[in-house]
Amino acid sequence: MADLRASQIGAVLFDVFGTVVDWRGSLIADLGAWGAARGIAADWAGLADAWRDAYAPSMDAVRRGEQPWTALDDLHRASLLRLAPRFGLSGLTDADLDHVNRVWHRLSPWPDSVAGLRRLRERRIVAALSNGNVALLIDMARHAGLPWDFIFGGDLYRHYKPDPETYLGACALLRRPPETVMLAAAHESDLAAARACGLRTAFIARPEEHGPGGAAQPAGDWDFAVSSIEELAARLG
Repeated sequence: MADLRASQIGAVLFDVFGTVVDWRGSLIADLGAWGAARGIAADWAGLADAWRDAYAPSMDAVRRGEQPWTALDDLHRASLLRLAPRFGLSGLTDADLDHVNRVWHRLSPWPDSVAGLRRLRERRIVAALSNGNVALLIDMARHAGLPWDFIFGGDLYRHYKPDPETYLGACALLRRPPETVMLAAAHESDLAAARACGLRTAFIARPEEHGPGGAAQPAGDWDFAVSSIEELAARLG
């Protein structure tokens, strides 16, 4: 898409988990503090990784019609119930399980996220386009100070990315053609699905998303490849 002009982009949609917020570091810190206060020793990093590994398969079961529409909060809780005994968390009360599950509502932003979003929002619509349900994303935005103009959650369409209904549904609600809307994400599969729907694309490198040693360079040829949301704001003018 070499003919892209920054002035053509009227809205930037953001993947949230991993792109805007540090899900792994947040889970380890939050649950580590919670466990320490209750005398619970667990492999919090292992739980975070295993829980995230269950994310895509649980959504794919919904996308394939193997189970009825289920919001991400409920998918997360079902995964937690399966994983808890493996990580020494048996015997938790329902209130404990609810608190642990809602850790996804309490994720912290990457250091550049809030400032970068505010800068972008001066001239463009800035919105979340996430598989999270709207209630989860509202809580997260309030916790992390994310200045969204709007939140597109999976439960708005009862579809999960990479279904085209998510990308095209956001464009339709914004009343903007896909070629004037950009998806910014740290995950190239997400960008590929958005590009197939006609959206512009921006890769944001988050090499620490899964812990130290991640790759900072994309494999694909996206409209933009940047190291932070602030850099994307600068590139878009």
